Amino acid sequence: MVAFYQSWLVVLGLLAVVDSSLIDISLDGQLCGDYNTAIRKEWGELKRAERIDYTDAVLCMQRQPQHLPREEYPGVRNRFDDFVATHINYTLSVHYSGLFLPWHRHFLWLWETALRDECGYSGYLPYWDWPLWSENLKASPLFDCSDSSLSGDGEPNPGEQSIHGGTVTLPPGTGGGCVRCGPFKDMEIHLGPFDRNIVSFNEIPAPGFDYNPRCFNRSLNNFVSMNYDNETIVDRLLAATDIADFQTVMDHWPARPDGVLGAHGGGHFSLGATLQDLFSSPQDPAFMLHHAMIDRLWSIWQGQEESHRYALNGTSTILNPPNGTIVTLDTVMEFGVLGRPRSVGETMDPGRDGYCYSYT
Repeated sequence: MVAFYQSWLVVLGLLAVVDSSLIDISLDGQLCGDYNTAIRKEWGELKRAERIDYTDAVLCMQRQPQHLPREEYPGVRNRFDDFVATHINYTLSVHYSGLFLPWHRHFLWLWETALRDECGYSGYLPYWDWPLWSENLKASPLFDCSDSSLSGDGEPNPGEQSIHGGTVTLPPGTGGGCVRCGPFKDMEIHLGPFDRNIVSFNEIPAPGFDYNPRCFNRSLNNFVSMNYDNETIVDRLLAATDIADFQTVMDHWPARPDGVLGAHGGGHFSLGATLQDLFSSPQDPAFMLHHAMIDRLWSIWQGQEESHRYALNGTSTILNPPNGTIVTLDTVMEFGVLGRPRSVGETMDPGRDGYCYSYT
């Protein structure tokens, strides 16, 4: 299926690695200390009650009124959908581009902040450590369908098809239908689905922000998780020689421009249709934990060498076209109703600028 291959293929932009020793940048945030640094933990490290606190807060977000105007965003029905619609709004700028890592870092922080400020959540955003559960997703505390999970597989769908891309075939997962267990068993999603053939888009395609209520779909796929979110690919990410290399491994495996999926795509494609939708994928509650793992690995890599901290590569347009604007520390990123604009430079260190978080 050519559309699948194209949708997860990155055309690498111009290399723009910045040596932090050459930076003269004024940031208004202060460095954080042990006394005020939040610790984001792996889902399995949380106590059962802490996991339930998190999913309760997500369900709370689905009960809160939306901030986006209904007349312009008819498919946005609650506060949870505000985040989905914001992701849709900026998809063509913040994926397969130089903004992917910094934009999603702040997006996650806005989500964590909303859970705490608007739904009384007292914890912090967990992450999904892919290799721990890659061989058996159903056995993980993330997707075992218990009341302390993120729900699990969807109902069996005999009609679910393999996905073909280039020389790679991804077999179907074990579900494919509606999720009927766990905290999100009654969850309804409202936006999308979108075509996967992103290379043809220069604006948000149909269905845009139309209201399309349907069940939450999942299909757990151990083949994808074992091949694209294993310990080998994580080790290779952390061994990246520069930011362009890091991005290549994140988006391609094997680590070359014709590789398929990579660690980022692996997480999306290991959970089925809802998370596979590049535009509206935050509708799967696992989205935030998947991207927290990405942010965790980026933060670890950034801390390995001084030259990594402010390293950037790519443009502010999807697939880094030759005429795209090169991303710099001064590039401004938008977040709509979720929060004020942020410069890329403000997001480059989770240990300052109001973030003050780290990962186990």
